[in-house]
Amino acid sequence: MHIAIGGNIGSGKTTLAELLAKHFGWIPHFENVDDNPYLADFYADMQRWAFNLQIFFVKSRFEQILKIKRSEHTVVQDRTIYEDAYIFAPNLHDMGLISTRDYETYRGLFELMSSMVSPPDLLIYLKASVPTLVKQIQKRGRKYEASIRLDYLQSLNERYDNWIESYKLGKKLIIDVDNHNFVENADALSFVIDKINAQLHGLF
Repeated sequence: MHIAIGGNIGSGKTTLAELLAKHFGWIPHFENVDDNPYLADFYADMQRWAFNLQIFFVKSRFEQILKIKRSEHTVVQDRTIYEDAYIFAPNLHDMGLISTRDYETYRGLFELMSSMVSPPDLLIYLKASVPTLVKQIQKRGRKYEASIRLDYLQSLNERYDNWIESYKLGKKLIIDVDNHNFVENADALSFVIDKINAQLHGLF
């Protein structure tokens, strides 16, 4: 099976992927952040590097999905290919940071890639308020993320809410991170695990 975790920057995707991999014995596939050659440059100069960054992300995500498809194990993936196309890229386009010409090229590439892969068996969406996102971003202390603007996070949150509401490609589970801190609270993690079991196996 293919389990995917979606959510805004700092929502806890990587942490939850690690926790679920440990609990269920799933194979985790993480977002390529540390080896991303564009990320630090993007936060320093969004106008210059936005298109490059989105092309790198969609390529990396497509490669991940192809590996997941070949895997004989259940895989939990940190972020989906859909978030790049329906949230980050259009947000950057609307902000004037990706030109219409480049955005249309990107969309064409995404539509070609997405036509060749299957959606996840379960999408877990981590819904978090901007204050929670900021707290978790500061906690992990990535230097290049220190300059992320609050209005940027809020704009992404609004797009995430619209996307998850209209998501019809498969099963989805929404976790309110503000009220279920699975990182620090064992009961909250048990709640999330119970919800996942119910979605996958029809329990409870």
